[in-house]
Amino acid sequence: MTTITAPTAAAVAPLRIPEASNRISLRQTVSSSFTMAYRGILKIKHNPEQLFDVTIQPILFTALFTYIFGGAIAGAPHDYLPLIIPGILVQTVVLTSVVTGTQLREDMDKGVFDRFKSLPIARISALSGALIADMVRYGIATTLTVIVGLCLGYRPGGGVVGVLAAALVIVLCSFAISWIWALVGVTGKSASSVQGISMMVMFPLTFMSGAFAPAQTMPGWMQGINHVNPVYYMVNACRDLMNGNVYGSNLAWSLIGSAVVIAVFAPLTVKAYMRRA
Repeated sequence: MTTITAPTAAAVAPLRIPEASNRISLRQTVSSSFTMAYRGILKIKHNPEQLFDVTIQPILFTALFTYIFGGAIAGAPHDYLPLIIPGILVQTVVLTSVVTGTQLREDMDKGVFDRFKSLPIARISALSGALIADMVRYGIATTLTVIVGLCLGYRPGGGVVGVLAAALVIVLCSFAISWIWALVGVTGKSASSVQGISMMVMFPLTFMSGAFAPAQTMPGWMQGINHVNPVYYMVNACRDLMNGNVYGSNLAWSLIGSAVVIAVFAPLTVKAYMRRA
């Protein structure tokens, strides 16, 4: 009779991969984030209607507001341009940041992020990639708004340096605000509800900020609200830079506010996203 020896526990034990080998390095995380950002840009390429809010909107708003309100507010459309162009620039780019939360919610509802879980990438890269890709949209909106203003006769007193500084500030501030809408997108129930909440908050803040009319002409209570309205400081900082290349308190408050928003909402967004991803 042949004796069969049972295999030892060591022989049948499953192969264990050390946890350290599964960790994603910071370099890999950054690389995968830019890959996801490139994916977001490719989505725009295949769905160009996603650019309507950063192409058609600034052209329509700039032309319509200039010729409708220019005579009533500044006496002539040409004299209204130094007031309206920075305001339209801020409004367009800030409202574009709302798309961040909406598209995040759509991707999560479609199960796109569930597929990303099976890839050997950091889970956070899908979120960070979406935020980076949206900065391309901000740049497009900024460029088109300035071009339309120049075509209408706007000549920024701050020169090229002032315009570039204003564009950089607006893109950075809008990137900070996008973290708020990313949190709303991650925690929201649907893309439509995220868009509704975002617009309900941003439209009043934008219109009362003095983007289209001098804030000094508004009621006292509204001027008081503007002292805590971040869009108000963004509009004034943009005007200071574009019209005179002035670096003052409005710029300082805009940058400080952006840093505070990122410090508060970025960890909350990442925590909520990692809980659901």
